[in-house]
Amino acid sequence: MAVREDMAVRATGLALLSLLLATLLAAMVVGGASAAERGRAHARKAVAPAAAPADAVPATPATSAVTPEVTPAAAAPAPGEFPVASEVRLGGDDQQTRMVIDLTDKVDVRAFTLANPYRVVIDMPQVTFQFPPKAGESGRGLIKAFRFGLVMQGGSRIVIDLARPAHVDKAFVMEAANDQPARLVLELSPTDREAFMRTIALENRALENRPGETHNADSHADNKAASDPRPLIVIDPGHGGIDNGTRAPSGEMEKTIVLEFSLMLRDKIEKTGKFRVVMTRSDDTFIPLGERVQIARARQAALFISIHADALRRSEGDAQGATVYTLSERASDARAAQLAEAENQADAIAGLDLSSEPKDVAGILIDLARRETKTFSLQFAQGVVADLKTATRLHQHPLKSAAFVVLKAPDVPSVLVELGYVTNKADLKSLISTDWRDRTADSIVHAVQTFFATRTSQN
Repeated sequence: MAVREDMAVRATGLALLSLLLATLLAAMVVGGASAAERGRAHARKAVAPAAAPADAVPATPATSAVTPEVTPAAAAPAPGEFPVASEVRLGGDDQQTRMVIDLTDKVDVRAFTLANPYRVVIDMPQVTFQFPPKAGESGRGLIKAFRFGLVMQGGSRIVIDLARPAHVDKAFVMEAANDQPARLVLELSPTDREAFMRTIALENRALENRPGETHNADSHADNKAASDPRPLIVIDPGHGGIDNGTRAPSGEMEKTIVLEFSLMLRDKIEKTGKFRVVMTRSDDTFIPLGERVQIARARQAALFISIHADALRRSEGDAQGATVYTLSERASDARAAQLAEAENQADAIAGLDLSSEPKDVAGILIDLARRETKTFSLQFAQGVVADLKTATRLHQHPLKSAAFVVLKAPDVPSVLVELGYVTNKADLKSLISTDWRDRTADSIVHAVQTFFATRTSQN
């Protein structure tokens, strides 16, 4: 009886603290442009560069920025009509490096730079990447490696990891001519850190001075949901778009596995009729970590479930089974700390500027809410572990904690579920099995129902 009363007090306290946080949340949602929004602004404002011969290499001052005139966005093409990027070639050395990409159609591009680590980002309208396998895993000259993918609906991005600070001498797309395809050309030359940072400052100033679109920070909030008393659950398929996550030796990507599982989990939860469900992503789109958290907070979600799949390098041995994580600034073990560090790099992987991320404010209020939320997060995590036992193999230490960014909502109970290891043959066979997904999703649905039934009885 005393335990029930204690939990009831905790639940009531969390509700009151959530109300007190409402004003703060509104300010956070509609406040100044976040790093994620600045990254999306770059993607929305892909521009048409001035034409230049592919073989010309001008002597460019180290502080100049690639800031061509803005081109109005064209109407979005129907699925299957996007330009295709089919081949990518690297040439040159550490004094001048060139990247050339073959395209079926000319597109507008914008190139800009980011520091810590040193990167060049190329934004363009949505294209279909059909590069050869393992493209981007290694580089040449000033290019250490590169990634590519969808960063938002209608926008694609290439993120280039630099071996050292470099200047963008040219970034343009040539028209198709003489039986040759359209080609995106990027030329880089070495520079020093001071000049590199000046270039970033100039690029940011140019972006801020452009007329921007009116952006509703929570345009997808549904007014009808305000009158629906059912608890709202946010399901967060990890990674997406340009961020592939882990990859199995046979090629299966984490972002695809967890999205397919999450869509099944959503359908099963909605089918109970007891809950509302929102997905942080429902297709192959990149969503910044902070925005995933904000989706849950802005809707006053009752539960946040992030879905992932783990991996180990060959040198780290082998591991198998599902693991459930809760938030803790002090990781439960070294492996948990390593995993959180890797997952928290998603924004950097996708080419977001993290140099001026806002700090938490109203610390005392948030700390109070976080204490209550931590209790409920752990309660749900324990329930998930108990139910997963009936459906799948668990890791030898199935309940862990670490400082995952996506679990840091102070007023939303949150867990991260690693379904298994894509680098383990048995786990991978399960992860791509429809029958296994069905059983495992059912076990999580049962844990959700038990969690809210317990909360209701305690209240």
